[in-house]
Amino acid sequence: MSESKYGPLIGAVDQGTSSTRFLVFSSKGAELLTFHQTEIKQIFPKEGWVEEDPKEILNSVFTCIEKTVENLKSLNINPEDIKAVGITNQRETTVVWDRVTGEPLHNAIVWLDARTSSTVEQLKDKVPGRNQNYLKTQCGLPISTYFSAVKFKWLVDNCPQVAAAVQDGRCMFGTIDTWLMWNLTGGVNGGLHITDVTNASRTMLMNINTLTWDPQLCKFFDVPMNILPEIRSSSEIYSYMGQGSLKGVPISGILGDQQAALVGQTCFKDGQAKNTYGTGCFLLYNTGSQPVISEHGLLTTVAYKLGKTTPAVYALEGSVAIAGAVVQWLKDNIGIIEKSADIEKLAASVQSTAGTYFVPAFSGLYAPYWQTDARGVICGLTQFTTKAHIARAALEAVCFQTKEILDAMNQDSGIPLSSLQVDGGMTANNLLMQLQADILAIPVVRPSMTETTALGAAMAAGMAVGVWSFDEKPITTDTFMPVLPLAERDQRFAKWKQAVQRSMHWESYANDENIKDNRF
Repeated sequence: MSESKYGPLIGAVDQGTSSTRFLVFSSKGAELLTFHQTEIKQIFPKEGWVEEDPKEILNSVFTCIEKTVENLKSLNINPEDIKAVGITNQRETTVVWDRVTGEPLHNAIVWLDARTSSTVEQLKDKVPGRNQNYLKTQCGLPISTYFSAVKFKWLVDNCPQVAAAVQDGRCMFGTIDTWLMWNLTGGVNGGLHITDVTNASRTMLMNINTLTWDPQLCKFFDVPMNILPEIRSSSEIYSYMGQGSLKGVPISGILGDQQAALVGQTCFKDGQAKNTYGTGCFLLYNTGSQPVISEHGLLTTVAYKLGKTTPAVYALEGSVAIAGAVVQWLKDNIGIIEKSADIEKLAASVQSTAGTYFVPAFSGLYAPYWQTDARGVICGLTQFTTKAHIARAALEAVCFQTKEILDAMNQDSGIPLSSLQVDGGMTANNLLMQLQADILAIPVVRPSMTETTALGAAMAAGMAVGVWSFDEKPITTDTFMPVLPLAERDQRFAKWKQAVQRSMHWESYANDENIKDNRF
């Protein structure tokens, strides 16, 4: 095979909520050369529960790597030119496994799972005034179903096999990056039990100031510290691939998926921001070297730490649980489209929603409300309403939710964004991008290479092995300019806020003492 004209190559594992991919980039110009993708099955054992099989996730990574290596060979590119591998992953999703057998003790509890609502209520009973923001100065996060510590507490309280493994010292805990890293580097035969600061900052167990596991937080959630992975930077040589076609290649970058997109969009300066449209919607705003505690319902999170001795950079984040997931729901549950891409044509077949508003609070409302008891509502239905109006209302819901978190971010920062950089699978929908520009009343800028999440992981990995520079900025090819009159925008946004109020306080929670989960 000829020597690669693309220079050193970097691989990126992109393990998301709905799929796993392995992508290979050229370190010259960040060109995506090839990738392979495998869908991940979501499991819904009960209403509000969302799980995935950790072994299926792991096997999908191995499959994607091997298939991508085959692709490289067919392109006459030598896989040995891959000099490093980075990992980016769905955050908060929680895995517990047996350190002796390597077997999962339970399915992974996915980030948008809402089973822990009663656990949240019990935890709020422990703090003054039942204030869900009581821990924010320590961890940057509200007490919510969203985060890993709450999921782990539910597992210990409700799954005898997990409680027994904790008691016996056999339990290992991690987010998806930790589960993958442990297995990719040997598993029971010396696998590395680590996470990076971005993923650790989503657990509620890491002190946002010291970047270490906090004994007080661990005690609050009843998490024994001996089950936790070691916290490392986002860019360093951690270890090496232990098997497969890439055996011996350094694994040298880990970033949670939204932080990876921030890096991939090269948002390295204070005040730069990006919005990723995937299963959920995530707006991150770089706040520099000091954590900023939000007064308007946003999260304080670590953006990245690109090297062992390099200072951490922080971000404010607005998180929306349901974005692309509402399109999947319209396809799989309601059946009004055959494939997700069909929603653009259907929604574009009408000029407006005809007064229909869709609040997809399937797992409660995330930022800026943090209402676990909210549920989805569709308001304003008449005999005139068609599936096209509902489809358009679903797209507008993504845009309105983004406006709410952008408004909160502008209030916290005091410096309104003049444009919004976007990425993620949903940005291929031109109608959605135009609606977003109209509802925000600022330009929406979509880069030519929308795989910014995987690119960010590749950049972190490449930097650690000295084959990536951060000079090139992605070229933007599409800018969507707002055309909607502001008066109409404001009137529709006011209606949206009414619909949000109707979604709240729908669910009530008993203290579910008897949920015992004996499936595993």
